[in-house]
Amino acid sequence: MDFQKQNIVKNHLLEESILPIANKNKTIGNIGYIAIWVGMTVMLVLYQFGAQAIASHHIVPSLLAIFLGFFIMGALMLLSADVGTEHGLTNAVYMRAPFGIYGTHFPAVSKGVVAAIWFGIQTYLGSLALNGIFEYLTGFDNWIIWYILFGIVQIINTALGIKAVERFADFAAPVLILISIWMYFFLNDIATLNGINIWTFVGNENTPLFLIFLTNFSLWTPLCLDLPNITRYLKVDTNTMSFSKRNRNLYIAQLVALPLVAVLLTFIGAIAFAATGDWNPINIIQDNQTGFVLVVLLALVLFAQWSTNTAANVIPAALAFVNAGAPFISYKAGVVIAGLVGTLTMPWLILDNIMVFLGYYGGALSAVAGIVICDYYVIRKRRLNVPELYKVNGQYTYSKGFNWAGMVSWIIAGGLAIWQLEYAYIVGFPAGFVLYLVLMKTWILPRYPQAEIDSGFDAEYLATSVGKDWVYTSEGFVRLDCNQPKISSQKPKEEIV
Repeated sequence: MDFQKQNIVKNHLLEESILPIANKNKTIGNIGYIAIWVGMTVMLVLYQFGAQAIASHHIVPSLLAIFLGFFIMGALMLLSADVGTEHGLTNAVYMRAPFGIYGTHFPAVSKGVVAAIWFGIQTYLGSLALNGIFEYLTGFDNWIIWYILFGIVQIINTALGIKAVERFADFAAPVLILISIWMYFFLNDIATLNGINIWTFVGNENTPLFLIFLTNFSLWTPLCLDLPNITRYLKVDTNTMSFSKRNRNLYIAQLVALPLVAVLLTFIGAIAFAATGDWNPINIIQDNQTGFVLVVLLALVLFAQWSTNTAANVIPAALAFVNAGAPFISYKAGVVIAGLVGTLTMPWLILDNIMVFLGYYGGALSAVAGIVICDYYVIRKRRLNVPELYKVNGQYTYSKGFNWAGMVSWIIAGGLAIWQLEYAYIVGFPAGFVLYLVLMKTWILPRYPQAEIDSGFDAEYLATSVGKDWVYTSEGFVRLDCNQPKISSQKPKEEIV
């Protein structure tokens, strides 16, 4: 191991936490993945989505639009997830293919900063819940102290690794569902007392239903791109070319749990707005409850922020920073940096303008999503020359470390998405996809050979589908059978250091 670490230090593209995950080290099963998704989906921002929807439309069409939007996003996430289940790679490492070994830092760090900001937002909301508990119990009122303490606890939890994150999700998921159901009955009673029928209520705003449908795309675009950071740990069926069979542990979580839990949360936010004029459950709980019930409810709000932050925000941000700072930034250091960045952006101010924030970053990153999907499925047909991703002068170096097809496509398509901010995702995603496809075919591929493409898409460049793992040894990368118990003593086929 010492020799391995010495080799890693010589190469800025290598760090232990961003190496491919072998199938024997994939420990998250179907239930665990569902729990993680429930935990990630239960966030207070979805209450605000529900309030925004019912301010302009009746509850039924609003919920149908939101369900459809989240279902489509879950399906798109299935596509990005395959980078993790097939090759065991983080998203930032994979993006060395469409953007280059240096170019990847621009979209990866951008996404990392956004994820860190979301960590700050969720931590701020959690600190308000903590402050509400201790203000009631002791009279002490200082959310800043609770922000710092809550942030530290989450950073420690995430730094302990994916297993610690999964264990917390297993505990939090059922609790969060129960509290959400309780909130429904509690808020419905308030609405009834005020003579409000939530099924016929509609506010005075005039936001088109199609924009309600699109809102969630901006929220989930970063996670859509970063999903391989989680799915690389997901148990999969090996030695099968069937996408549906290999990725069967993805479906319930992303096509059922995600849209249903999202609809439940937006429904509660809509009821809260109709009944009280406020979407924020922290305020509603403090205004309407006392004693043990208040403490318990605020504690559960705290768990909601925690369960979202670890998997959806801190891990993606940390791995983006590790990729940019390897080998000097470890995973644990990346987690700490994510916490610091998320705090320094003063997320409590961003929360006041959350929809504008969602629009701009969602628009810019929608183009990256189009580029990534095009590269992985159309250009490379899921094949990757994994050892070359870690080579300073390998095939993914392109022009001085930049794949200008990816960079130019991102600038143009991202700019178009921001220009048409209300329709950002449906502009940026296809524009990035088409521009990248054209530029790769006409400009980059004729100049920079790509082994996986030039081979006629040989199965040698697949991994899980053909029962193989890429494993890094003291001598470099070697391709092994998924079930092989130990490293072969033979010289590896590919070396990078």
